[in-house]
Amino acid sequence: MPDRLSKPEFIALMAMLFATIALSIDAMLPALPEITQALTPDAPNKAQLILTLFVLGMGLGTFVTGPLSDTFGRKRVLLSGAALYTVAALAATLANSLELLLFARFVQGIGAAGPRVVAMAIIRDLYSGRQMAQLISLVMLIFAIVPAFAPSVGAAILLVTGWRGIFAVFILFSALTSLWLALRQAETLPPERRRPLRLGQLTRAIAEVFGLPMVRLSILVQGLCMGILFSTISTIQQVYDITFGRADSFPLWFGFVALIASSASIINARLVVRLGMRYLITLALGAQIVLSGLALAVYGLDLLPGDAGFALWVVWNISLFFMVGLTLGNLNALAMEPLGHIAGMAASVISSVATVMAVVIAIPIGLAFDGTPVPLAAGILACAVLGFVLIRRMARLERVSGPAI
Repeated sequence: MPDRLSKPEFIALMAMLFATIALSIDAMLPALPEITQALTPDAPNKAQLILTLFVLGMGLGTFVTGPLSDTFGRKRVLLSGAALYTVAALAATLANSLELLLFARFVQGIGAAGPRVVAMAIIRDLYSGRQMAQLISLVMLIFAIVPAFAPSVGAAILLVTGWRGIFAVFILFSALTSLWLALRQAETLPPERRRPLRLGQLTRAIAEVFGLPMVRLSILVQGLCMGILFSTISTIQQVYDITFGRADSFPLWFGFVALIASSASIINARLVVRLGMRYLITLALGAQIVLSGLALAVYGLDLLPGDAGFALWVVWNISLFFMVGLTLGNLNALAMEPLGHIAGMAASVISSVATVMAVVIAIPIGLAFDGTPVPLAAGILACAVLGFVLIRRMARLERVSGPAI
């Protein structure tokens, strides 16, 4: 096993660990109508909970995986999370009710917290500052390609095995990435740098995370941006199907949108060192306020019926996923920058709070779906405005406390 992987292999491995999450969410999208018919025909909007409860489990799981990785090492905790993810995926294949499936998805999300938060801690162990932000952008680029193909993979599996077969793909993907990590990645937290798992130390670490105003603001804005992302994902299949009657072509449209939007990570990686993280976040949120306001007006007043309305929907989708590429990696880097000495705990707290906040935002927006994109547009506009206000507050703090990162 090499002491340190080459940068390209390290980026690829981290991206595949993060991609566990994207695959687990996006490959399920084409299956929602089939699951609805099988398990919840009288309440179709409840099928969205298959996505959001996975995210909720992941958010709660991240709170414990970071501290555990600070105590027992990164690899051991990450591989344990992958094992739990795999067991839950197996249980999902056997579920005969929506409630059992939702419970399995919730547990699967807890397992997915291992690859998610510990991978971020591994990156922070080895990199810092704008170099870390640039590397995260490159990781997010590969991560962003997965959603382009995941719905098509899910749709292909549906044709052969039905929705239960999708979980077999989750098991295979997790097994491959775990084997890659076990054989190639050295432990990045040696025993002498590990922190005992003591309640007093955990509470002090939590107090340190929330005691920094810049970190608090980064977490809040990250939660709002993730809320935008998960609100979009939870309703996107229904909009293509019910609003625009394009269920059959949904995987292709979703892949097209994801591929175009993935260029945001390339752009961010090129610009973040020169322009700074906060500037790019501000620009992305400001643009989204304009575009989401336009979408709300157009769909609320029914100004563009038919194909013209669908074209706006696709363009707006691209802008939403593009915004994610310019915000989430930068917000993570901003929040983690002063917390390298407690990277595992910090990554856990930041990810957990932001993810749970995002689920709290996404569930009511998704359940409000009324056959049109109006509830989604209204919810996203509100999140973008609040995020913009908070990031401007961050700018004022930076003028007082030091230069922008």
